[in-house]
Amino acid sequence: MSVNSTQTTHITPVTQQEIAQNWQTICHISDLVANAGICALVRDQQIAIFYLPEDNSVFAIDNYDPIGKANVLSRGLIAAHGDELVVASPLYKQHFCLRTGRCLTEEQHSIRSWPARVTGTKVEISAP
Repeated sequence: MSVNSTQTTHITPVTQQEIAQNWQTICHISDLVANAGICALVRDQQIAIFYLPEDNSVFAIDNYDPIGKANVLSRGLIAAHGDELVVASPLYKQHFCLRTGRCLTEEQHSIRSWPARVTGTKVEISAP
């Protein structure tokens, strides 16, 4: 498999109005795996959901790794990179920020991140 590291990935930012209007339940907290990711299919799009039980937080990012060109990020390892929580792609080990989707190792590649929250026992994301 070859990797073209000069290709740039474009991201469309999510507006605050879109966030407020599009919260949807995707699963229950018991469906998640502590300190790991799962993949959810939301509107025909794969989204990687990560659950950190220490602070009852969830993060949602694209499951698609634009460098490895495969839907694998939900299988990546969560780590701290400085002050940033990241997931390391299981293919080529690039680090993607869980909050923003920014690729820390190859900045021309970033992925979308989605607002996510735990409400009671439900996991919700805001995806337009």
